[in-house]
Amino acid sequence: MIQASGLRKSYGRTVALDGVDLHVRPGEIFGVLGQSGAGKSTLLRCVNLLERPDSGTVTVAGQDLTALGGRELNRARTRIGMIHQHFALLSSRTVAGNVAFPLEVMGVPRAERERRTAELLDLVGLGGRGGDRPGQLSGGQKQRVGIARALAGNPDVLLSDEATSALDPGTTESILGLLRRLNGELGLTILLITHEMNVVKSVCDSVAIMAAGRVLESGTIADLIRTPGSRLTREIFPLPDPAPGDVTITFTGRADEPVISEVVRKFDVDVNILGGAIENLSAGSVGRLRVGLTGAERSGALDYLAGRGLLVEVAA
Repeated sequence: MIQASGLRKSYGRTVALDGVDLHVRPGEIFGVLGQSGAGKSTLLRCVNLLERPDSGTVTVAGQDLTALGGRELNRARTRIGMIHQHFALLSSRTVAGNVAFPLEVMGVPRAERERRTAELLDLVGLGGRGGDRPGQLSGGQKQRVGIARALAGNPDVLLSDEATSALDPGTTESILGLLRRLNGELGLTILLITHEMNVVKSVCDSVAIMAAGRVLESGTIADLIRTPGSRLTREIFPLPDPAPGDVTITFTGRADEPVISEVVRKFDVDVNILGGAIENLSAGSVGRLRVGLTGAERSGALDYLAGRGLLVEVAA
């Protein structure tokens, strides 16, 4: 649904994007994770051509946006909704007026605007609040208005610019739940940028990790979890650096299987548990365990664990 290739963008001597490639599949929630200055916001603005890259191409729903300009680009942008970090609501308008604003710009007749606006407010859980002003709403409610407005033009793609960073944890959870529901019910492709690992863990199907204008790692969460040396796995499970010979075992969907006790029974080894955790991700339960494993049949035990489909990494 979204394909970015070789994106470069500089502001004077500051390189914001340094050859970024991105592939977002139709119907998935894709997270771009990184700290401030990583290039996430610039990437998002390049996706809808609010910022034109110095080089590279951006294709959305099969259309090369970087080849468009003027009215053609504006028409293409109607297929892309945008959720802002600080809501960006017009205080002079009612809730309904804010949601209807993009429909007015598109020239939608009044009766259709009113019908569509009421439908969208119901969809985001704000039915009956159309006459309120933004100042009467909580932060979470304001963000729901922003989401409804972003959906006004029936977009194929929804872009989220740190949409939960200004919200408390409970409200963040409810907004992420809403995005996941909209993704399922409407088939929306969602590209969200965030510096919060909890956002990625809660809703994302795939992720790209950025730093200094580059993508360091990208793919589905399930695939990255199974990749040796994955940055994502290290960030989800921040265990101390292993000592030489320590064994790190990563497993998906196997938290209730007694693999460690099986290894002890089957092989002449001792197992010392050094650390670990289990996380419930959108892709399912994932666990990571670090152990010291010694004994005459150490090699056989490691082969057995790998043969069970676990990712086994031995520190050099």
